[in-house]
Amino acid sequence: MRHPSTPGLPLLSAIIVGVAAPGLAQTSPAFLTPPPEIVEILDAAPIPGAVVSPNGATVAMLHRRSMPPLAELAQPMLGLAGYRINPRTNGPHATSQRQGHRITVTRVADGAEQAFDAPPETSLSGPEYSPDGSRLLFLLTRYNGIEAWMMEVETGQARPLTDASVNAVWNDPCDWLDENATVVCLVKRSARGSPPSAPDVPTGPNIQQHDGGAAPIRTYQDLLRNPHDEALFEYYFESQIATIELATGRRTPVGQPGLFQQVSASPNGQYFLTVEVEHPYSWLVPARSFARDVTVRNRSGEIVAGVARLPLADAVPIGGVPTGPRGFNWNPTLPDTLVWVEALDGGDPGRDASPRDWVLTQSAPFTGEASELATTEFRFAGLRWTEDGTALLTESDRPSRRTRTWLLSDNAAPRPLWDRSSQDRYADPGTPLARARPGSSVLRQSGCSIWLAGAGASPDGDRPFFDRLDLDSLETTRLFRSAEDVYESVVAQLDEQTFLTRRESSTEPPNYVVRSLEGDTRALTTFPDPAPQLTGVTTQLVTYERADGVQLSGTLYLPPGHIEGQPLPMVMWAYPREFVDPRVAGQVSGSNHRFTTIRGASHLLLLTQGFAIFDGPTMPIIGPGETANDTYVEQLVASAEAAIDAVVSLGVTTRGQIGIGGHSYGAFMTANLLAHSDLFQMGIARSGAYNRSLTPFGFQNERRTFWEATDIYAAMSPFFHADKINEPILLIHGENDNNSGTFPIQSARMYMALKGHGVQVRYVTLPHESHGYAARESVLHTVAEMLRWATTHLTESDDSDTGP
Repeated sequence: MRHPSTPGLPLLSAIIVGVAAPGLAQTSPAFLTPPPEIVEILDAAPIPGAVVSPNGATVAMLHRRSMPPLAELAQPMLGLAGYRINPRTNGPHATSQRQGHRITVTRVADGAEQAFDAPPETSLSGPEYSPDGSRLLFLLTRYNGIEAWMMEVETGQARPLTDASVNAVWNDPCDWLDENATVVCLVKRSARGSPPSAPDVPTGPNIQQHDGGAAPIRTYQDLLRNPHDEALFEYYFESQIATIELATGRRTPVGQPGLFQQVSASPNGQYFLTVEVEHPYSWLVPARSFARDVTVRNRSGEIVAGVARLPLADAVPIGGVPTGPRGFNWNPTLPDTLVWVEALDGGDPGRDASPRDWVLTQSAPFTGEASELATTEFRFAGLRWTEDGTALLTESDRPSRRTRTWLLSDNAAPRPLWDRSSQDRYADPGTPLARARPGSSVLRQSGCSIWLAGAGASPDGDRPFFDRLDLDSLETTRLFRSAEDVYESVVAQLDEQTFLTRRESSTEPPNYVVRSLEGDTRALTTFPDPAPQLTGVTTQLVTYERADGVQLSGTLYLPPGHIEGQPLPMVMWAYPREFVDPRVAGQVSGSNHRFTTIRGASHLLLLTQGFAIFDGPTMPIIGPGETANDTYVEQLVASAEAAIDAVVSLGVTTRGQIGIGGHSYGAFMTANLLAHSDLFQMGIARSGAYNRSLTPFGFQNERRTFWEATDIYAAMSPFFHADKINEPILLIHGENDNNSGTFPIQSARMYMALKGHGVQVRYVTLPHESHGYAARESVLHTVAEMLRWATTHLTESDDSDTGP
């Protein structure tokens, strides 16, 4: 392929400061900054999400800053048993992107607002309404610990419930125990002393041993590595269960401290279901697969029943589930009834078995035999309860992508509710709406009806809907559908006559709207456009056909001021997905009427610099069962060819001006397209995996092992075909990537392979970043790198192929 010469654009001087000359192999420059308009877009505060109170009277919002500074990601981190924690706070590491600086509560009736602002040098997270809607429970993170706080919804007054002793390493550490008076939290054990110190000199080697029997395991990061790691794991993950009375502030310990992975209160508040991690610990799997003791305890912490003793789950079949009980929860509609699932096929999806799973229940005093609630032909996939105790049980079959939902009511036989392909967006009935109960939630119900909200996918694009489903007749009534010229999705039901939506259009930013079933509307928020720099961007849903007849689609973005008929340099950004049914693979996804909202290191920011973007062109990999990847490369190239034909036919670009990019599996796709075609002028590959022999027990949706499908692994691995790549490629990777399969060594080795074959390649690693990039410095630098790369390699030259 003949590449265009590098243009001498004034833009480059505005982007790149302190970058090495082209002949240098490596440098350590300062972080780069893209043009000011991009910085302004990224620094704008995001529009907050909404949490509706159980009584529908108020809406809480957590207001976040755009991006944390790198200094926050650089705080101390320990990787233990699959978790990343901050030892200073005894909470998760690098959570500031999900935390906020302000909580507001807006009254639906009149828009009156109460607010709580975080004190300096602190952050807020996880606002959760009490079941009666009168209070909010949230966490406040300080430099040296995490506190539980409570806010009165009516007055906005907030106060701490604990000191900085909350232990948040496992998950959400606090929950409501009743309607509004008591919470239960996991706190650090008192007087636990200093963390264990590492030995100055190792006392011996670190040894792992397996005594036989197949035990395939996927690749994981941040595992335990030695006895000192085990000691640190016990120190930081041990918790004390405690109840806190809001009226008095009294804190009461419940039993003795332990490694409590899960603690949930029964609906009547009299019992706790506890899942406690036990020895032996593993250095090969994360803590969720460790041995566990499942018990029921009373309010004093005494064990009243042993539910299950689960062994170390380090030999689970690929795509399977552990043997023994799993998925423990309380039935939220009964005072004290446990529900769990057990595999009847040894947890092995490859074994012929019917039924495959068994759903069991047991009520207090938990002494008799468990009762069967249901069995499933496919793998159990979820159980939701309506307010009157009717259950919606879902099962799914992975090879066929088939999913079924059944209605379970009293002692009646299960009734089929939905039966469809999980990949069939057009047939998606929607998601049932729920309301909070102490420690759980139930599906909202009126009489015999529940409510459903969905995306409303169709050949014309997405038009969200709101339905009422009669559980007796199974008839559905459409209550609302988004207008054709906007995108309006249902957030929550407020009462039987009103509901909350999030409304946006191609020119209007998202805002929350109160709607009645009669059609009346009232704006609840008036957030301004966070990115006026993108005013004038146009979007178009483009549909087209692959050579084999599969229907494809993508969203075309054109920059402000684009003149019709003028071709532009273009970046395609995609992510392949596997499908069983070609008809489903070709379904349209997206809408022309979404507001262009940009967060993080988005490729859409290139719109500000005159690039066209073809976003999400479908790259389906279609095949029966688990064999879709047998023709991965051929289908990938065919989809890319069809996408190029489509955008070139629209006159918005030419064949010599198109680059390809993607993140994670999209980066894997990018490298493969450059290796197996000459369709693109350059590639941008972020946080990808390129050598599938490093993920030998499966990856993405591939369930065969490297030894079962060696040729397929090799054919799909762009590292094995690095000698075929002759287009410039930009590799970016977070130095602390903990995503399974995309360890940083993947990009490091790909860079060496490309360099060794003379490919023009740039390799950027981002300090302290994981699989996605969070820090302001990292995000700005990544965008600057992508913009520089696209500008350099997508400008038309005399010898480029610019024909249709």
